[in-house]
Amino acid sequence: MRKVFSEVNYRSLWREIWVSLAEAQSEYGLVSEEELEDLRSKSSPDSVDLERAHEIEEEISHDLMAEVKTFAEQCSEGGGKIHLGATSMDIEDNADVLRMRKGLEIISGKILDCLKILSDKIREYKDTACMGWTHIQPAEPTTLGYRFAVYAQELLIDLRTIENLLDEFLKGKGVKGAVGTSASFERLLGAGKAAEMEEKVMEKLNLEYFPISTQTYPRKIDFKVLTTLSSIGQSVHKFALDLRLLQSPPFGELSEPIKEKQVGSSAMPFKKNPILSERICSLARYVSTLPNTAWENAAGTILERTLDDSANRRIIIPESFLAIDEVLSLYKNILSNLEIYSKMIDINLQKFGPFSGTEAILMRLVEEGEDRQEMHERLRILSHRAWSEVMEGRENPLPDLLKEDEVVASTLSKEEIEEFLNPENHVGDAPQRCKRFVEETLGPILADYCRDED
Repeated sequence: MRKVFSEVNYRSLWREIWVSLAEAQSEYGLVSEEELEDLRSKSSPDSVDLERAHEIEEEISHDLMAEVKTFAEQCSEGGGKIHLGATSMDIEDNADVLRMRKGLEIISGKILDCLKILSDKIREYKDTACMGWTHIQPAEPTTLGYRFAVYAQELLIDLRTIENLLDEFLKGKGVKGAVGTSASFERLLGAGKAAEMEEKVMEKLNLEYFPISTQTYPRKIDFKVLTTLSSIGQSVHKFALDLRLLQSPPFGELSEPIKEKQVGSSAMPFKKNPILSERICSLARYVSTLPNTAWENAAGTILERTLDDSANRRIIIPESFLAIDEVLSLYKNILSNLEIYSKMIDINLQKFGPFSGTEAILMRLVEEGEDRQEMHERLRILSHRAWSEVMEGRENPLPDLLKEDEVVASTLSKEEIEEFLNPENHVGDAPQRCKRFVEETLGPILADYCRDED
């Protein structure tokens, strides 16, 4: 990702676009074969001379024209034909889109890597009951595999969004001159030839382009790209925040990998901080703020172009990609080395899980002829009494309270009460949904991914 957004790569892409423009123009007699070969010979990244380009830019205060002059100095034959008829955004905007497309391909690959690990964990833990939490309060049991499926599903939404972005929206400006009307190319080539030349250039770049543009491609596209990256950050942030919670006492069910010699605090030697998850949340939070800047750039583009987007675009686009690239690397690392503490999962399940059986007991009591409202109040009182005991650090006494209650005990046997209160009997169809999700939704996507790799 650093290579994609490096200054050398950016200027190398500019040169690639200039060569493609010259190749197309050579078909109309504007550039000779000798001039074209000269340009081609200096179009590789090895030919980019940043020191010379920055020296010229210091004098003229225009980075693209500084690169034109640097390129031209290196090409004694073809230097005079570089950038013929073009405006800066014919070069920079197409290069930006090429970089973003490559960046999204890298991001997609990393998402798929994470999905593959999540798929394995969904299979492995689809039947592992754990306590479910709503409002950060004990709710009903779920399974660990089902929770992993939630994380995977969010990433799948992001993956589909990237695919849609690449297939439908992320296109180049094309080469249309100063305000998008191709007036300069019409003058160079003759009436009706500019669109034909543009098609040739963009075909050489293997880049679809917008049929209509001003001096730039629609800045709305930057907003869509950064919103997509922010969405990925949101997906991973949720996982990381959940993990931070579950790593902390009194949960203690999961942990990110902690290095043997990792220092958690300069003051407290015992600390085992979730530094990787915290880093994910920090970077994702930063990326979440950037689409607003892209929104303002798009909404504030006055008439055919303003330049007040240029400086911030040089920051927000590369940094969004770099940050999400790092976020996904951290996510993969955590998933690959995740610590799962089965004993703590079971402790929490036994502590809070029995409460989830009260609804089933309520239904059974009503089936046996008891008044629903009266039984609800009776079970509420017993549950709150048990909860108070749990909060005092004692074992959950709900099973014994129910077995001793005259109404409940007269209807249900001790074995039935224990069966109703067994948390593992209240995970619903979570295991089956995990299995279907992997086989019918996630599996085919990963299979396509593996075929593409082969």
